[in-house]
Amino acid sequence: MKYVIGIDLGSSAVKAILVDRGGIVHYSLSKDYPLINQKSGYSEQDVELWYSKTKEIIIELLQNFNGRVEDIDGISFSGQMHGLVLLDEENQVLRNAILWNDTRTSHQCREIEEVIGKERLLSITKNQALEGFTLPKILWVKENEPELYEKSHRFLLPKDYLRYRLTGHIGMDYTDAAGTLLLDIEKKEWSHEMCDALNINPALCPPLMESFDFAGQISEAFSMETGLSVSTKVFAGGADNACGAIGAGILSEGKTLCSIGTSGVILTYESTGSHDYKGKVHYFNHGKKDAYYSMGVTLSAGYSLSWFRDVFAPNESFSSLLDGLDEISPGSNGLLFSPYLVGERTPHADASIRASFIGMDASHTRTHFVRAVLEGVTFSLKEALEILKQNNDHIDTVISIGGGAKNKEWLQMQADIFETKIITLSHEQGPALGAAILAAYGCGWYSSLEECSRVFISYEESYMPITQNVVMYRELYPLYQDVYEYTKGLSDGLERFRNHGNHGDGSRDSFIN
Repeated sequence: MKYVIGIDLGSSAVKAILVDRGGIVHYSLSKDYPLINQKSGYSEQDVELWYSKTKEIIIELLQNFNGRVEDIDGISFSGQMHGLVLLDEENQVLRNAILWNDTRTSHQCREIEEVIGKERLLSITKNQALEGFTLPKILWVKENEPELYEKSHRFLLPKDYLRYRLTGHIGMDYTDAAGTLLLDIEKKEWSHEMCDALNINPALCPPLMESFDFAGQISEAFSMETGLSVSTKVFAGGADNACGAIGAGILSEGKTLCSIGTSGVILTYESTGSHDYKGKVHYFNHGKKDAYYSMGVTLSAGYSLSWFRDVFAPNESFSSLLDGLDEISPGSNGLLFSPYLVGERTPHADASIRASFIGMDASHTRTHFVRAVLEGVTFSLKEALEILKQNNDHIDTVISIGGGAKNKEWLQMQADIFETKIITLSHEQGPALGAAILAAYGCGWYSSLEECSRVFISYEESYMPITQNVVMYRELYPLYQDVYEYTKGLSDGLERFRNHGNHGDGSRDSFIN
């Protein structure tokens, strides 16, 4: 029996799964690591932890593996997007990685827009200049750490650095390169126009690969440390959202994904890179060759529920918190929640907007508030879905994964609010499964990603919209959309109080992980 390993390098943990040729997952392991929040708005990570925790996982996996290590045919990666890893001429790391959820780069985003022009930026990169992307981080280092920037020889994204440590080879796949703001997405090449205009040496950009491309073999050093065979082939891998799409079978027109974790994602397959969303959603290269995906993001999706539990029910499980949802009618008895706890991404690229409950009265119980949180998150994702439907009128089924797929009431809510069929996966492994599929395809086990996905992926349940619920949500949805417009000015006015806080020293650490 042959096996592959899929590794997902996330923001808080690294996960690895061992999968056989029939798509059976034999082991699934994860190891946590912390964020580094030195200042408000800063989010960094020690890249050495990515390597050491991955090494621990591989060692533990092989200790429990009953087969021959030579039968582990391939390995590939999924990783958190946008994070900046800077290397010197000897490929030594120059500083902690700056992560996707770091918000220090607003000034650099405005600089990009002024130098390139918003329309030209969209025509090249298909995306707005947002704080999370890699290019603003490079410009921040250039401006604030010039001596370090002068030593910079290459930049990588997180999973590409991890792959380098396993193989000794430098490179980046198109799905992750698309999230840097330096890739010409349709041409699939680094944009010299972007580099020249912003005075960035194009040599900083690593060689480009397809997600399923062979990227080297396990180095002798890593083999000696872990026991993994040097004959194991390593493949490029992809961005976490791209791998999440592959792991859910989003490989053809009409396939759409709803992924609810800390943030929430609505993602649909695109066969062309020519659609014009005017920057309202992200537009990236897919892990499938010459394909793309468009994606809307709700920054505080599952995080909204976690926040509510931590503040109002800190000793309860999520299962307990969600008890009784089915006893509350759609609309939560006139209570609305807008999930803008840390700002919003789609359709409002607004870092200062904040969350609110609207319509509270004395009749509302805690369960009303919980249901309102879930409805607000789902309304936010519907806004992204509607934008995608403008260019994809064939969207009729949504595959739901993540925390939003673990509760039957929330799944029914998605069907009712999205007005579409919702499907869940039988054995969800997230982006790690997408990485495993890329490795299996790269090894030549299957003739296409689609053929591999048919073996590796199975579907479990489906939920259809309930007519009376759809009618209720159609009436409520425009009111939800009004909340942003009516609270935008209030959030802007309150921002100075958030920044200064109410401590005696006038300072407050307001960064939220």
